[in-house]
Amino acid sequence: MLAGMLMFAVNDAIGKWLVANYGLGQVILVRSAAALLVLAPFLWRTGLKPILAVERPWLQFARVAFSTLEIFCFYYAVMYMPLADVMTYWLAAPIYVAAASPLLLGEHVGWRRWSAIAIGFVGVLITLKPSSAMFTFPALISIIGTGAFAFMLLSGRRLRGTPDILLVFFQLAASGLVGIIIAPFDWVPLRSGLEGLLLCLLGVVAMGAHILVNRALKISDAAAVAPLQYTLLFWAVVFGWVFFGEVPEWTMVVGAALIIGSGLFIFFREQQLKKKDLVLPSVPE
Repeated sequence: MLAGMLMFAVNDAIGKWLVANYGLGQVILVRSAAALLVLAPFLWRTGLKPILAVERPWLQFARVAFSTLEIFCFYYAVMYMPLADVMTYWLAAPIYVAAASPLLLGEHVGWRRWSAIAIGFVGVLITLKPSSAMFTFPALISIIGTGAFAFMLLSGRRLRGTPDILLVFFQLAASGLVGIIIAPFDWVPLRSGLEGLLLCLLGVVAMGAHILVNRALKISDAAAVAPLQYTLLFWAVVFGWVFFGEVPEWTMVVGAALIIGSGLFIFFREQQLKKKDLVLPSVPE
């Protein structure tokens, strides 16, 4: 899990470097194509039938639409904001999921988790840097992106019957298709072979990160490894400082602390309730 989070941070840092010199559509197109090449052998083994016979096609379509929006929002945000600030917004997604789950999933959320959700939202507001100019366009794009990411997580709960490999394939195919449409308008010739390699590595590193995280969740209990996702923020601060000279402001530090604290409470509370349900199963009516 720690290696997966490190690779995600490397992927994000490479992406921030590339979108400063290349078009957004170009970066996402090459990223998606490289990741699909890595995924191709697994898709070959899966076959065409599961792709054509997916469950809830309209929900699948909505999921890939929001996942594509999330990717574009993320890479747009890192063009104008420090890497750690952007990652702080994205780490708030589980809070949004908990807040929306009663409405969209019919799940019960008690007062403890509602309190944690409220604290998490306060953390987001602090990260926005309370002032007359707090709602800058990149910050608003970040909020839209995290909302799209949260919907992607919520829809994943409703699509449990769809294999993970197909969910990833649909995401990559959709972002690649949008990249094909946009890339001709912002295409920039390669400046060096190294940057061409980095463009390809962007998708490969992301796929490697997904594989590591999925493997960690298979060989260990989620309660042991899932909280390690917050090490992503540590690497974002380190890479932002080393490669881009970004120093976190106090608002980001305070907001991140509230977001991480509330996110961890929500996660462990959900794990506690799951164990209680296993010990005390409901009586059939």
